[in-house]
Amino acid sequence: MQIPLAYGQGNLLVDLPDHLTTVITPAQQPGLADERLALNQKLDRPIGCAPLREWVTNQTKICIVFTDITRPTPNDRLIPWILAYLEDAGVKRDQITLLNGLGTHRPNTREELCKMLTAGVVEHYRVLNHEPENPEALAQMGHTRAGVPVLLNKHLLAADLRIITGFIEPHFFAGFSGGPKGIMPGVAGLQTVISNHGRANIGSPNAAFGITVGNPVWEEMRDIALRAGFSFLVNVALNERREITGIFAGDLIAAHAEGIEFVRASAMQPVEQPFEIVISTNSGYPLDLNLYQAVKGMSAAARIVKEGGSIIMAAECREGIPASSPFYKLLRQAGRPERVLELIAESTFPEQWQSQIQALIQRHAKVYLYSSLDPEEVKLAHLVPCPDIAGLVLEQIAKLGPSARIAVLPQGPLTIPYLRPEAEVPVSAL
Repeated sequence: MQIPLAYGQGNLLVDLPDHLTTVITPAQQPGLADERLALNQKLDRPIGCAPLREWVTNQTKICIVFTDITRPTPNDRLIPWILAYLEDAGVKRDQITLLNGLGTHRPNTREELCKMLTAGVVEHYRVLNHEPENPEALAQMGHTRAGVPVLLNKHLLAADLRIITGFIEPHFFAGFSGGPKGIMPGVAGLQTVISNHGRANIGSPNAAFGITVGNPVWEEMRDIALRAGFSFLVNVALNERREITGIFAGDLIAAHAEGIEFVRASAMQPVEQPFEIVISTNSGYPLDLNLYQAVKGMSAAARIVKEGGSIIMAAECREGIPASSPFYKLLRQAGRPERVLELIAESTFPEQWQSQIQALIQRHAKVYLYSSLDPEEVKLAHLVPCPDIAGLVLEQIAKLGPSARIAVLPQGPLTIPYLRPEAEVPVSAL
């Protein structure tokens, strides 16, 4: 069978043996018939709080947080529609600051911001990149559970009203994206993020896809986000065509909780037993811009791969690893996956969480990568270059025998497979 894998801004067709292959996709959710009308209705009838227009006057200072270029949130639709709604409610343009929730990612260029938000929004509104390493851009709001200062963007804290936008999908260590994650790590200081994403939190068995309550990463994100004061959430759910399938607006926690259950019903898919070979993607562009992001797709595959099995990742990585990232520097410094875990146990590194998760996956399975990266770069990241997915699968079957089972996640972490309880992989393995 020919299976289209989400890859870059298109699809990669892979021919796999029909009788051995199981394709795992999200339950189909249709796009909303009128997205803008549905949004306005949700803003007027939100979850757990008063309508958005009742929170604003012609004097209210508003900070709107939006997701960066590595996320598929339809900012080019959502943000102009929210701005139009606020204008209709009497809000003037100079009352609004649009803040790019980068977390610890690179800032986006003006050209990228115009593409993300539309040129008209960038031209007529104040649009800023979050600065996670600039002490002048941050203010302290207490401490993390580990005693590290909680630093949040000053523009967020100075606002009378915070509007946090984004989308909800299962997240490999925060349970689900969206909600409080828009504030922490979205507009938090680097040292705060490092503390929250520390070795102990990431190593918790509850720091996993689909878990929020009892997840030390998510629970601290929630607690930190609430310190900023009331925030009005506008989160969406998306299908594989990037159409909006659900809108969840209102109280930061209550609206997010409703969105989580909506997404869980379509994205979490059970399987009966682990597979010898699991092929995954990172949901295509923009989520597969670089290898750092592609660890999410590996994590989705790791949930259902057999001990000692193979994960084959298809991620374009048009922006590289990137080579300048702390993630890549730690991988190179370590020289091998197990050494990554040893170094993290000895000290703390920026972006160590991604390399920690990759190394834990590699304890359990061999990871191959099909990408636009130079094969030597792939090897330096401790992965095995794969120039031909179908060819590699045939080689694996020849070694494993004709009963070898293959799973394919063509949309990557938009679908999160899980083993039924009796077939679960031991947590210690991951």
